[in-house]
Parts: sequence; structure tokens; C-alpha cells
Amino acid sequence: MNTASPSLDIDAARFDTEVRNSDIPVLVDFWAPWCGPCQTLGPTVAQLARDVAGQARVVKVNIDEHPELAAEFGVQSIPTLVFVENGEERDRVIGLVPGDQLRARLAALID
Repeated sequence: MNTASPSLDIDAARFDTEVRNSDIPVLVDFWAPWCGPCQTLGPTVAQLARDVAGQARVVKVNIDEHPELAAEFGVQSIPTLVFVENGEERDRVIGLVPGDQLRARLAALID
């Protein structure tokens, strides 16, 4: 993780620590490098991660590299963004959506 992109590429080994056991809300972005809408949404997700740093965490799961996580969450289409709080899924967005919609859904968990 670096300051240019505070979202965190995550693998199954770190998923429990970074998502399930997080003490702050987490936005999980299920994506793949070949997915055009995922690439379009990428900068929005990265900006959101910078904007909520310290209040929420944003992680990215490459479904090609971690199909077990995609299967566990029932991801059938990408991008799929799952909002997790206290280890439980609270909300889900599928497809390319405006950044303000993502921000509002994440803000509802932060407040």
C-alpha cells in the first residue's frame, strides 16, 4: 500500500485480518484486469480510498487470482463492490456506478 493508491490489493491469507476482523467498515472491490468497467471504476475506488482513509478501508480482490473469495461472496459479475461492517456484508453494488453513490453507501456505514 502506498500514498498514491491507498486501496489495498488483498489475497485470501490477509482477507480475515483486513476485512472480517476490521474495526472499521470495509469496501471490497471484486475486479479483474481484463474487465473494462473495472478499469473505468478503478480511479474512483482509489480516490474513495484516499478520502475515507482512517474511517474506512478499501480493498481490491482480483477474482482471477482469488476465485475462492469471489465464490464465497457469490460474485457472478464484475465489478462487484461489497460493503462489510463488523465482518458482515451490509450492502452490495454490481456494475459501473457513479462515485457519489459509492461514497454515500460507505458514508452510511461510517456515520
